[in-house]
Amino acid sequence: MTLNLKPNISDTDAFYDELLGAHADLSKDESDAFNARLILILANHIGDRDTLRAALKAAQK
Repeated sequence: MTLNLKPNISDTDAFYDELLGAHADLSKDESDAFNARLILILANHIGDRDTLRAALKAAQK
C-alpha cells in the first residue's frame, strides 16, 4: 500500500482553521481526547488494515 503523502485537501488553509477552531476552547486533556476520537473516526472510515498500518509507519518517521 502506498499512501498519498502529498497535499490532497482542497483549501488546506480553511481546513487548518477549522481544525484549530475545533480545539479553541479545549483544555490539553480535552484536546488530546478530541485528537484520539478524530483519529479513530478517520481510521474507521478508511477501514483497510494495510492502509492503516502504512499510515502508522509513516507517522513514526
